[in-house]
Amino acid sequence: MRTIAIGDIHGGLKALKQLLDKIGLTSKDRLIFLGDYVDGWSESAQVIEFLIELSEKNYCVFIKGNHDAWCEDWLRAGLSPGVWLAHGGQETIESYQGFTNEEKKVHLKFFESMPMCHVDDENKLFIHAGFTSEDGVFNEFPRENLFRDRTLWDMAFTMDKRVEEHAHLYPNRLKLYKEIYIGHTPTVRYDSDLPIKAINVWNVDTGAAFSGKLSAIDIDTKEIFQSDEVMTLYPDEIGRNQVSYKNRIINFKRRL
Repeated sequence: MRTIAIGDIHGGLKALKQLLDKIGLTSKDRLIFLGDYVDGWSESAQVIEFLIELSEKNYCVFIKGNHDAWCEDWLRAGLSPGVWLAHGGQETIESYQGFTNEEKKVHLKFFESMPMCHVDDENKLFIHAGFTSEDGVFNEFPRENLFRDRTLWDMAFTMDKRVEEHAHLYPNRLKLYKEIYIGHTPTVRYDSDLPIKAINVWNVDTGAAFSGKLSAIDIDTKEIFQSDEVMTLYPDEIGRNQVSYKNRIINFKRRL
């Protein structure tokens, strides 16, 4: 039995199906999804439908991401803030064309049932973004930090190679968990299309939203599985997504 963590999908159903084929998924495998199932490519609603069906066959944990929270608000109350629409929300709304109100209610219930984080029996943490509390994720306030915080990853990435485990400078937050698996911050921002390990934090978001691949990792063996570059699976959509993404990468690197 394997436990496999899967990074941010962002509406790329074709990449998800390809990735699961490469994993060689069996009914015994446990899947932990790290959030952001929607917003980006054109099949967000179809991704949710597929995941609901997948959960009937496999043990699945679906962590809630910030994009999922936006979509949940839209399904519940029709809320569509400009920041969401500009970061893939418009594509998500369009993907729901043809879905009935009853089908949307099923999806809303799915979003509402998503946990903000998951800690397994070996004290490994799975979370979309990060946390700030030195008392752990269940003491984090506000709770939205769990799908928005980037300081955990920034700290781990900056301090990696500088400290050894249990050293005096080892960050207290990281001592709380054996390993931490996150998404949210694409590794392509750091010129890598592979998951990155920094101290005991694994970042599995490899930029599937735009120029990268969809990735998964076997948490025991650390074997990595990847789809093709997702944009090659949606060639007719590259223009709209890619220009926006390149601008965001340039602005991000200016801040480093």
